[in-house]
This record gives sequence, C-alpha cells and structure tokens, in this order.
Amino acid sequence: MAPSRNGMILKPHFHKDWQRRVATWFNQPARKIRRRKARQAKARRIAPRPVAGPIRPIVRCPTIRYHKKVRAGRGFSLEELKLAGINKKFARTIGISVDPRRRNKSTESLQANVQRLKEYHSKLILFPRKPAMPKKGDSPAEELKMATQLTGPVMPIKNVFKREKARVISEDEKKFKAFASLRMARANARLFGIRAKRAKEAAEQDLDKKK
Repeated sequence: MAPSRNGMILKPHFHKDWQRRVATWFNQPARKIRRRKARQAKARRIAPRPVAGPIRPIVRCPTIRYHKKVRAGRGFSLEELKLAGINKKFARTIGISVDPRRRNKSTESLQANVQRLKEYHSKLILFPRKPAMPKKGDSPAEELKMATQLTGPVMPIKNVFKREKARVISEDEKKFKAFASLRMARANARLFGIRAKRAKEAAEQDLDKKK
C-alpha cells in the first residue's frame, strides 16, 4: 500500500539514485511574481472593464449540508435575462455571464437575480464602439469621464445571518423531532405519486364492486 497524506514514511528503501528524483519547489517565488504580472497585464488589457470579470448570479450551494449559504454561480439563466429585459447575446457584451443550462427552481432565486441584473444595468457605464457615433443606450460623455476600473468583485455576494435572542425552550420544541420530521417530509414527497395512484385504483375497484 502506498504512503498516504503527511504521515511518516515507513522503512524507506530508496533505490534508483533517489537524490536526483527529489521534488523541489524553488520556482515558487518566481511563479508568484509571474502570476501577479499576468493579472496586471490582463487588467490593463481589459480596461476599463472590471478586473474580476463579468457579474455572476446568486446561487445556493447544493446538498443539505451547505444549502444555507449563497455564493456566485456560473451564469444567469435565460429566464432571468428575459424578465430583466436584456437580450442574451447583448448581455455577454456588457459583462453579464450567461449559462443557458441553468434552470430556476424557486421564485425567490429568480426574483433576486432579476433584481441584481436590473441594479447592475442601472449602474453600468456603456462606452460607444465608435466615440464619434454613439448609439442609443450608450452613456453620455460626462459619465465616460467619471468611469474607473473596478478592482474587486462586481457587486459582491454576502451571506446575512440573523442572530436570534436567547429565550426559554418551550415544551413543544423539546418534544419536536427535527430529523424524523425531515425524513417523513421527504418520504411523503417521494411517495406522493404512488399513493395517489393506489388511492385512484382503490376508488375504481370500489365503484366496480358497487356495480
């Protein structure tokens, strides 16, 4: 069995001139400088667009363990763009990420992202493709002079936690079984269709017996 993780290597019988095969990390400081220079070069190249890239939607983390938290997703769904009144092809040109595969499973997430798109669009400064010939929707010259490159994330997403005041636990709360209730709710949701089908068949059989 191969050694795992950061434990002690037991009985290391080294062969094959092992001193020439030692993994070194001497390029780490230079690699750090190279990454930093690449970030700076990209920021200059895409200026005055935001350094962090396009705006991302608010999504909830998957699985029961993490779904209390929200984070940035890949791209806005087509339904969100439609309700915000933004064309999907035009959206990509003004720094909005689009993910046509994403589906909205709740009204709350849909409304939150539509509001986010509208707020972003209202704050946006659009540069004309040809400065001499500005089109409808482009920002006026006064706003263009005020424009600066955003260095941080575009409209950062925050997790808001409401702290509850300490209080006495009621008898009903003491008797309540949270895990069992969740399991029961999931089971009811899973078996809803089967139970409805069985009830329908039983009702039909009763009618046949009465005839």
